[in-house]
Amino acid sequence: MMRGNNFVLILLFFFRMQVREAQNTDVKVGIVTDVGRENSDITLLCISMSLSDFYSSHPETRTRLMTTIVDSKNDVVLSAAAALDLITNKEVKAILGPWTWLQAQFMIEMGQKSQVPTVSYFATSPFLASIRSQYFFGAMYDDSSQVHAIKAIIELFMWREVAPAYVDNTFGEGILPSLTNALQEINVRIPYRTVISPNATDDEISVELLRMMNLPTRVFVVHIAKLLGSRFFAKAKEIGMMKQGYVWILTNSIADDLSIMNETEIETMEGVLGVKTYFPRSEELETFKSRWKKRFPNSDLSVYGLCAYDATTALALAIEEAGTSNLTFVKTDAMRDMSELQGLGVSQYGPKLVQALSRVRFKALAGDFQFINGQLHPSVFEIVNVDGRGGRTIGFWKKEHGLLKNLEQKPATTTTSSTWQDRLRPIIWPGDTMSVPKGWEIPTNENPTIPTNGKRLRIGVPTNNGFKQFVKATRDPITNSTIFSGFCIDYFEAVIQAMSYDVSYDFIPFEDVNYDTAIYQVYLGLEYDAMVADTTISANRSMYVDFSLPYTPSGIGVVVPVEESVKRSSIIFLTPLTLELWVISLLSFFIIGLVVWVLEHRVNPDFDGPVKYQISTIFWFSFSIMAFAPRERVLSFWARLVVIIWYFLVLVLTQSYTASLSSLLTSQQLDPTITSMNSLLAKGEPVGYQLSSFLLGRLQESGFSDANLVTYGSAENCDDLLSKGPQKGGISAAFMEVPYVKLFLGQYCNKYKMVETPFKFNGLGFVFPIGSPLVADVSRAILQVQESNKVTQLENAWFKKIDESCPDPFTNPDPHSSVSFRQLGIDSFWVLFLAAAIVCAIALGNFVFRFLKENPDQRNLRELWERFLQPDRNSYINEVTKCQCCLGQRMPENNREEANNGSGR
Repeated sequence: MMRGNNFVLILLFFFRMQVREAQNTDVKVGIVTDVGRENSDITLLCISMSLSDFYSSHPETRTRLMTTIVDSKNDVVLSAAAALDLITNKEVKAILGPWTWLQAQFMIEMGQKSQVPTVSYFATSPFLASIRSQYFFGAMYDDSSQVHAIKAIIELFMWREVAPAYVDNTFGEGILPSLTNALQEINVRIPYRTVISPNATDDEISVELLRMMNLPTRVFVVHIAKLLGSRFFAKAKEIGMMKQGYVWILTNSIADDLSIMNETEIETMEGVLGVKTYFPRSEELETFKSRWKKRFPNSDLSVYGLCAYDATTALALAIEEAGTSNLTFVKTDAMRDMSELQGLGVSQYGPKLVQALSRVRFKALAGDFQFINGQLHPSVFEIVNVDGRGGRTIGFWKKEHGLLKNLEQKPATTTTSSTWQDRLRPIIWPGDTMSVPKGWEIPTNENPTIPTNGKRLRIGVPTNNGFKQFVKATRDPITNSTIFSGFCIDYFEAVIQAMSYDVSYDFIPFEDVNYDTAIYQVYLGLEYDAMVADTTISANRSMYVDFSLPYTPSGIGVVVPVEESVKRSSIIFLTPLTLELWVISLLSFFIIGLVVWVLEHRVNPDFDGPVKYQISTIFWFSFSIMAFAPRERVLSFWARLVVIIWYFLVLVLTQSYTASLSSLLTSQQLDPTITSMNSLLAKGEPVGYQLSSFLLGRLQESGFSDANLVTYGSAENCDDLLSKGPQKGGISAAFMEVPYVKLFLGQYCNKYKMVETPFKFNGLGFVFPIGSPLVADVSRAILQVQESNKVTQLENAWFKKIDESCPDPFTNPDPHSSVSFRQLGIDSFWVLFLAAAIVCAIALGNFVFRFLKENPDQRNLRELWERFLQPDRNSYINEVTKCQCCLGQRMPENNREEANNGSGR
C-alpha cells in the first residue's frame, strides 16, 4: 500500500494535470488530507483520476478545478489552520476532505461563515448531519444508515441481548444513539457497552475482552477502525472468543476494508458477519478497477477511494453548472481590523455552488449519486460472512424489503414466517460451525480472573417431592448417581428439544430443602443455574427469580370427601316420569281402549256383552298391551291401525321408563361433605396442605389457625387423613395445587371431589435467575409443546388412573356426571302421542260417517244410541270364517244355519 513517501509523486501528478488544463478558467479547490493515514494516498489518487476522467470525457467544459493539497497531520488544530489558510489566502471555492468528525466540525463552521462548501468523502459520524449546515455535503454514507441492516440480522436470529464494542471517540459514539433506538424497536437489550481507547495497548484490549467474556451475552456489534479492529480480533481469538457460540457483527468501518486485509488479519475474523457498503456492479466500476490494478498494482482500491472519486466528479459537475462569474471573496473594512479567524472573507461564488451541488445527479461508480439534504442515502447494504478468502456475500439488506438472499429475490417469498435460510445464504459461524449460536452463555463465576466460554447448565431438582409422578429421584446402585424422572423432568426435556438451539445441562439434586430454599439457591447463582420441579409461580418468588410461562393449569383446589345423597323411597318408581307424562299416559290408555271399543263392539263379540263387561274390556284391553297380548281379537281395519300405533307408543314408553328407573336405582349419587372454604372456617375444621408447600402462609392469612393445619407428604398420606376424618385425627379437606388435584382425583374419584378453587395462582413453571436469556426461549418452546400432542402423551404416561372409570376432573369436573338423572317428560314423546291422536281421530271420523250413512232413518239421538249399541249383522266381518271355538257365539241369523252345517262363503 502507498504511504506518505509517495506524497510528492501525487503532487507532481496534480501539477501536470493543472498545467495541461491551464487554458480553461481555474476554480480553486482545497483538499485537506492526513498524509500517512491509511487510505489517504488512495483517495488522492482517486481524486486525480476522477478529474482526469471527467475532463477527458467533457472537453467542452469552461472550468477546471485547480487543487491545493494541505496536510492536517491528523490534528484537529492543524486541520482548522489549514482550512483557514485555504479560505483566507488561497481563496478556494470549495474544500474536499476532512477525515474526522472534529476536523469536519471546524470546517463546517468556517465554511458557513465564508460561504465555502465542504464535501467530505470520509467523515461518517451521524453528528455531522445534526449540525444542519447548507455548506456541508457528505459524499459517504453516515454510520447510522447501516443500523437497520444490523437490526434486521439480530431480529432474524431472535437474539435478545447485544453488547456493542466501539472506539472511544466521536466516530465510535456516533452510531450508538441510532443503534440503541433500532434495537429498542425489536425489544433487544443492551446490557453492557465495551469502549476501546483509540490508543489502547494489547493488554488494555485483552482486559476489555475478558470483561465481555464474563457476560452472558454472546452477540457483539463492533464499530471500530480497521487497524484497531485487526488487533482487537487477534486478541479475541487468542483468549478464546472466536469459538463456537459467539456472534460478531461488523459495521462497514471494518467490513468495507476486508478486501485489503492480509491473510493473518482475515484468519482472526473467520465466522464474523459484516455490513458492507454496497456498490452495484456496472461496466464503469469494473473498468475503473481494471485500470487501477494496471496503474497501481501494489495498492488495493478501497471504498473511500471510490467515494472520493464520486465526490470529486460531483464537485466538478457542480462547478461547471455554477459557471465562472463571481469567483471573488469580499472583505469589509470592519473585517480588516479583526483577527485572521474573525476576518474571513465571504465567497460570492458559494451560494451558487451550493445550489448546483444540491441539483447534481449522475451515475457514479457507487451507483446513483444525489445529495438529499446534503447527504447520500443508501437503499442497499451487502451482508458478508468472513471466511479464509475475505468477505463472502450471504445476502443483502434493502430498505423496502429487509434481508434478501439476492437482489432479484421477490419480496413475496420473504414473509414474516420465513426462516433465516429463506433470507440469507449458508453461514459459517465462529468455531467453523453451521449451527446458529443461541446468543448467550452462562459464564462461570468460580474464578473471575479466568473466564470460560460458558458451561453446562446446573439444574437443581428437589428429591423430597411427595407426588412421585411429578418428580422422582432414584439412586443407581452401580454408579451411585441420582436418576431423575417424572412428568416435570420429561416436560422440561421436551421443551429443550423444541428450542432452536442446543442447551447442555446436568440435573443436580436438592437434598432435603423446601422449595423456597431451593429458589433462593437459584437466586444466589452459586451452585444452580435453574430449577426444574413442580414449582408454583407466585409474586413473592418472582422477586428473586424469573419464571417461564406456566406449563400446567393454575389455581389451588379444595378436595373433600363425598357421601351418597340419594335416599331410597317407596314411591321411587314414579320418579322416572314427570307428572304431566303420567297424566297424559293414563288418559291415553283410557282413550285408546274407548276408541277400540267404539270401532269393535258392533262387529266383534269380544267387545260385546253387559255394560260392566264392556267397561272392563275398555280398560283391560289398553293396559294389558304393556305386559302381554290381550285375549280379545281386533277385527276391523281401523281398530287394528289404532292398536298398531298404540303398541309402538307403549313399547317406546315402557323401554324408556325401564332404562330410567334402572339408572336411578343403580347409580350412586354423591355430594361433597363440605361445599366451600368458608364453611371450613366457620366450623373450625382441620385441613391439610402439602409438605414444603408455600400454602402454609396463605392458609394462615385466610384465617386458619395453626392447630387446624396438618401436613401430608404424598397422595396416599392425604387419602389416609381424609378417610379418618376430624373425629379420628384426620382432616375434613385438603388444599392442593390444581395439577395435584388432577392426579389425586384420578386415583380416588369415588371418594373425593374438588369443590372450589379459592386461591388463584399462575400454575407451575421452570425457575431461572433474574435476567436469564433462557426465560424467553424456554417460554416460547413451552407454547410449541402445548400446541402439539406431546402434553397428552406425558399425561397418559405419568397420570395413570388407579380406577380407570374415573373421569378427568377438569374436562368433566363432576366425577359422577356420567350417571346424572333427568326425568322423562312429554317433550320426549309428543310426536308419538300426536300420531296416535291423529289415527284415532281419523278412525272415529270414518266410523261416525259410515254409521250415519247406514242409518238415515234414525232421527233422534236416543234411537241412534240404541242402534249404536246393537250388533251390526250386515258387516262384512260377519262373513269371515271363524274358528270352531267361536261357533255358537252370536252370528248373523242368515249365516247361522250355514255355520252349523260347516259351510260358509
